[in-house]
Amino acid sequence: MLTGWAGARQDRFVPPTDEGLAPASDAPRLLGAPEGDFQLIARVTVGFAGAFDAGVLYIHVGERAWAKLCLENSPDVPTVCTVVTRGHSDDANSFTVDGSSVWLRISRTGRAFAFHASKDGERWTFVRLFTLADEKETGAALVGFMTQSPMGEGCVVTYDHIAFRPDWPADLRDGS
Repeated sequence: MLTGWAGARQDRFVPPTDEGLAPASDAPRLLGAPEGDFQLIARVTVGFAGAFDAGVLYIHVGERAWAKLCLENSPDVPTVCTVVTRGHSDDANSFTVDGSSVWLRISRTGRAFAFHASKDGERWTFVRLFTLADEKETGAALVGFMTQSPMGEGCVVTYDHIAFRPDWPADLRDGS
């Protein structure tokens, strides 16, 4: 089990609009550098207190090339959401979650990454498929855990049932 804590107004986001918001990059992260194909899986439980508090599985390829798979309070209902940053961040909500826990999975093969979420850790819902590195880059990535509280006074997240598998799912859309 791993516990992460974000302080007040800690986040990782590069606004895609000209609303005068500065990029945020101070959310606490714990990252490793896996080689080859893999899956990183964890059940994420978030102590929601403020809007957009989240527990995150995170991929980092560069300062403006990274992605988040989140269980987030969006802004007042737990939601599986994703952010992919290629210069600027996008933001997409997937589905709502009953309660404060969900299973999250990041997978990689070559330059491709896939995001999945699950209510039980057995049947997986496909959320997103994307790349971060261009064809000239090696696709090397740091992968791990992040906690955020961009609007609140702090957030505690627990990651348990953590698993690492050295392979890519056989089928992204069949629930396995």
